[in-house]
Amino acid sequence: MRSLGEKCAVFGIYGKGLDVSRLTFFGLYALQHRGQESSGIASTDGQNIYCYKHNGLVAQVFNEEIIRSLFGHCAIGHNRYSTSSGTDVKHAQPIEVADHSMTLVHNGNLPSVRLLSDFLKKRGVALADISDSKLITEALYCLTKEGVKIEKAVEEIFPLMTGSFSLLIMTKDKLIALRDQHGIRPLSIGKINGGYVFASETCAFHPIGAEFIGVVKPGEMVVVDAKGLRRKQIAKSIQKLDIFEFVYFSRPDSILLGQSVYDVRKRFGTELAQENNISADVVIPVPETAIPVAIGYANASGIPFEMGIIKSRYIHRTFIEPEQHIREQGVKLKLAPLKEVIKNKRVIVVDDSIVRGTTSRQIVKMLFETGAKEVHFLVSSPPVKFPDFYGIDLPRQAELIAARKSVQEINTYLGSTSLNFLSYEGMIKATGLKGSLFCTSCFTGKYPINIKERKKDILY
Repeated sequence: MRSLGEKCAVFGIYGKGLDVSRLTFFGLYALQHRGQESSGIASTDGQNIYCYKHNGLVAQVFNEEIIRSLFGHCAIGHNRYSTSSGTDVKHAQPIEVADHSMTLVHNGNLPSVRLLSDFLKKRGVALADISDSKLITEALYCLTKEGVKIEKAVEEIFPLMTGSFSLLIMTKDKLIALRDQHGIRPLSIGKINGGYVFASETCAFHPIGAEFIGVVKPGEMVVVDAKGLRRKQIAKSIQKLDIFEFVYFSRPDSILLGQSVYDVRKRFGTELAQENNISADVVIPVPETAIPVAIGYANASGIPFEMGIIKSRYIHRTFIEPEQHIREQGVKLKLAPLKEVIKNKRVIVVDDSIVRGTTSRQIVKMLFETGAKEVHFLVSSPPVKFPDFYGIDLPRQAELIAARKSVQEINTYLGSTSLNFLSYEGMIKATGLKGSLFCTSCFTGKYPINIKERKKDILY
């Protein structure tokens, strides 16, 4: 059950003879889980840049006529998750510049935009109602209008971007991929029929027949044009991938830092079983992220795994507001319990995280109403105690239940028989990697990139 959101998914492709807009559509379709608010694609044929974007899911935004109107041999695309910036289509990406010479898509967030704002103010650029992504785009545009080549412009603007970013920048003849020096958001590279593909996750490569060949390194700029692919390290690489990519965001069939997301989540379950010896009759996941976790727990504990909760896969974002009675159903709109699995059973229910606690509380209540004798709630990550400033749509710290309550107090609020979180050490161990490779700020309050003026939002 989604309780967090991230902005966003990015996808890009360059290749002569490829149907790039169509391939971008299917790439974005595979990355739909990273953003459901809006979607957009921009393409170029070397002479013009074409762009279409709108609110809605990928399949709602595009049709055959639109895809055919996005001509060219290079394209970038974006799925956006709704954030505090607003849901108006003006916030959709790709972001275009005034003369349509360049477009940009961004996954991540800049907690401080002071340096970019100062840069643009000196050049007389109006900054009212402008996002961090738009600030980056306008700063690059200013330099290119002054005659600076786009690669050099990227190098000049890079130090002004304080935060996390996986960026794709498209001009009429180039595709540029760029990642912040901590690599907080993922960005992978694939190859297809002599062309190149970039995507937030490797799961976008299989549907289009692309081969995964590596990643854009933290602090690296990768340029693709008629001359081929070129790479340049423009800042020191200090890998700090957001561990929430393993915990929650990424699809299980993606690869991160050389590790299968599916395998890591199964190991989360193994670690949970080693840390928590619970007598129960059945282990059930909250779909979808927790399914491999519950499998790992069941295998390690010997307690049978069952799909005790079914998710309606076709209830997506809709522009139709539910009527009051349906709205009051809350979690029941998306999740349905299987009575034959739950009734008269001691149930272990596994989820990936607890944020506000309201959804988890509804799930516990629903399981008891279905006839569970006990409901033991297990979480495959530590308590989320701190806000995120790098691209996760987390609520304010005061709304994070673990920032205000102890584990026992949260258990009481949920109404569960017991509540246990995976330890920080267990989470890191399950990745098979060193803890120094990760950003774990939501759990520890340690922010690898200076959050500057946003420090005032840390309350405890």
